[in-house]
Amino acid sequence: MLATIWSASIVGIDAVKVGVEVDVSGGLPAITVVGLPDLAVQESRERVKSALRNAGFAVPVRKIVVNLTPADLRKEGPCFDLPISLGILAASEQVDAELLGDYLFLGELSLDGSLRPVTGVLPIAAAAKRLGMVGMVVAADNVREAAVVKDLSVYGFKHLTEVAEFLSHPEDYTPVKLDAKTELKSAAEPVLNLKDVKGQNHARRALEIAAAGGHNLIFVGPPGSGKTMLARRLPGILPPLEFDESLEVSQIHSVAGFLKNKGSLIKQRPFRSPHHSASGPSLVGGGSFPRPGEISLAHRGVLFLDELTEFKRSVLEFLRQPLEDGYVSISRTRQSVTFPAQFTLVASTNPCPCGYFGDPIQNCTCSPRLREQYWAKLSGPLMDRIDLQVGVNRLKPEEMTTSETGEASENVRDRVIAARERAYYRFKDDSSIRCNAQMQSNHLRNFCQLDDASRNLLEGAIRRLGLSARAMDRILKVSRTIADLAAEEAIKTHHVAEAIQYRTIDRMS
Repeated sequence: MLATIWSASIVGIDAVKVGVEVDVSGGLPAITVVGLPDLAVQESRERVKSALRNAGFAVPVRKIVVNLTPADLRKEGPCFDLPISLGILAASEQVDAELLGDYLFLGELSLDGSLRPVTGVLPIAAAAKRLGMVGMVVAADNVREAAVVKDLSVYGFKHLTEVAEFLSHPEDYTPVKLDAKTELKSAAEPVLNLKDVKGQNHARRALEIAAAGGHNLIFVGPPGSGKTMLARRLPGILPPLEFDESLEVSQIHSVAGFLKNKGSLIKQRPFRSPHHSASGPSLVGGGSFPRPGEISLAHRGVLFLDELTEFKRSVLEFLRQPLEDGYVSISRTRQSVTFPAQFTLVASTNPCPCGYFGDPIQNCTCSPRLREQYWAKLSGPLMDRIDLQVGVNRLKPEEMTTSETGEASENVRDRVIAARERAYYRFKDDSSIRCNAQMQSNHLRNFCQLDDASRNLLEGAIRRLGLSARAMDRILKVSRTIADLAAEEAIKTHHVAEAIQYRTIDRMS
């Protein structure tokens, strides 16, 4: 007898509907899986046989052929355990097959028949709704993740026998309901607060501008000056995730396998901090079956690269295209996938190998040649893409010992949200633009017009610092954000002057 059941597979961060056809017929007892299965899917034969037997079902002593369609799509992972087992039960008439065409089934099986969670459930649930499926059946630990999708009946079970009972008596079960927008507003993990930072007013101001405009930022300063401390407090002053942003970010983390233990949605903007030994593929994504890397996991959030000059130059060059385009494309022999990568880059580095070049307290021991080699790791095109280049000095003794605290993140975030709302209103006719850092040439012409004094100031800075056209555009974008923070419609001379100050590395050069 032949039975057909529906499942899904992940391609990039999207889901593709997969048909699981099971035929039980005469012949030598064996289970054969065809349709480009990977090793994990091939091994499902043994898991399924043990799970069926230990759950009290009969394994047909006949020839069983499992076909995964479409046949030219590579299938991977253990998520096909549940649909294969149900297909065998339906083909051998041990369960009712009436509902198999209306629902999509996902789940890994233990040898005792219990269901384990799998990755990528959220984008698969979105695809199921889009394809007109009535609902989904998943492991109990995945049910909240799938229930985020509105108007999709989602059922979660802990054991194979429960799924079989559901197929026989669906009227006895109620789908899990979840108000995603309420879920997003629920309590999130606490974040670090800016009030813990003493002094460093110049760096705090740059952090506020970066948050208000989505600008890339680098801190340059000696060891112990607070560069990392400042960077780790950026998420606390960013605007909260909107629902569509949270859904987008959660899908990426679901595919990467990071959502299984985090509930239904990512509630805070991501903060990713890879080690400087990270490889290029770990940063941008990749693998035989491409998976998102650190820059995609930082989508709508922050990518923090501590000790930037310790990263390999070849690895840093991978950042150039995502920083400009907001996405990364990965091509393989069989497929090409695109991952979103709109993130704010925050980096920190010492000014030289010993770390004390320009420090008023401790003398630098590096030769000019050594400092030149040190900065040669950072290419000009990469530095052009960093809007804010900020020098950070060590605190004075009286600043370190003071009991006074800095301004709290909550107050700064209010100003950031107000500035972002002005930008939202400005770009209301262009849904692809969410902050000033994403402006293109036409936006600069329309929204960053300068008066004569401001233009003369900018032209002088370009000549004096040898700035590229891209660096000039970055100055205009930062000027626009500074004006938004001041609630001013027109960019004025002092806004441009402040933006030029944030080209520390250009001035060092």
